[in-house]
Amino acid sequence: LKEVTGLTLGVLGRTLMDTSLDGHGGIAHAFEAVQDQAMFDMVTQGLVPTWVPLATQRRFRRARRDLTRTVDELVADRASRLDEADPGDDAFARMILAARRHDDPAVGRRLLREELVTLLLAGHETTASTLGWTLLLLARHPHVRDLLRDEARAVLADGRLPDADDLHKLTYTTQVIQEAMRLYPPVWILPRIAQRADEVGGFPVPAGADVLVCPYTLHRHPDLWDDPERFDPGRFDAGRAANRPRYAYIPFGAGPRFCVGSGLGMMEAVFVTALVTRDLDLDVVPGHRGVPEPMMSLRMRGGLPMTVREAD
Repeated sequence: LKEVTGLTLGVLGRTLMDTSLDGHGGIAHAFEAVQDQAMFDMVTQGLVPTWVPLATQRRFRRARRDLTRTVDELVADRASRLDEADPGDDAFARMILAARRHDDPAVGRRLLREELVTLLLAGHETTASTLGWTLLLLARHPHVRDLLRDEARAVLADGRLPDADDLHKLTYTTQVIQEAMRLYPPVWILPRIAQRADEVGGFPVPAGADVLVCPYTLHRHPDLWDDPERFDPGRFDAGRAANRPRYAYIPFGAGPRFCVGSGLGMMEAVFVTALVTRDLDLDVVPGHRGVPEPMMSLRMRGGLPMTVREAD
């Protein structure tokens, strides 16, 4: 998955930041350490102080220093090319301008750094996870891959690259991505805080309680999905999806905390999958099982080793 992660990170840099991330290859490794620590903190509920000399804590502190340095370099580079009279339409430029206009410059810089780290992490890790599981499922289900290839070659004929108008034409490809995210939601668990007392499944939930919503189990619940373990992109055909309960499918969360990057993430996943499948046959190396590794995102243990050849 290293190549897929590099791809999604590069796309993020070009589209939202007007910045090349080619010289910052260590970002992905630093984010792994940050995610590991975040997962550790969530499981232990913060009972283990950060000064405890654990290997994960040391790795996290190094990663945090590396990320801070990298983010400061990215900000300095983009700020040096920023014309306040005509800043451009990328999100990064608007973030820098907002930080400059903050009443407290120090707070503005801190908020900018935190927002950028969030943007970089959420903007590439989840899409990379989705692409990895999609490629694995397509390799395991060649008949689905053939149908997707037929659509991709019809819509993206003569080897051309897609544009925004092609997204609604790649309907089957979109269904494949949706089904991959049903089986393997990139954010497999969502921490929330109960705003008021409630009862769920007969269990009392007091106001202020930490609540973990698990899309992974929700998306495989037999009361909501027929034959839930089966890979079936047709579930997301408009006719079949119409009668599904509203919150049966939440790969991007739901409510006020719904993922703001869902549109970009879906477009990227659909276009990359269509292009790769149109031109290439990717098969999993024999013996690789594709076992989920539930960290902050749903990783694949051991990555995704594949053989690549030109498609017929």
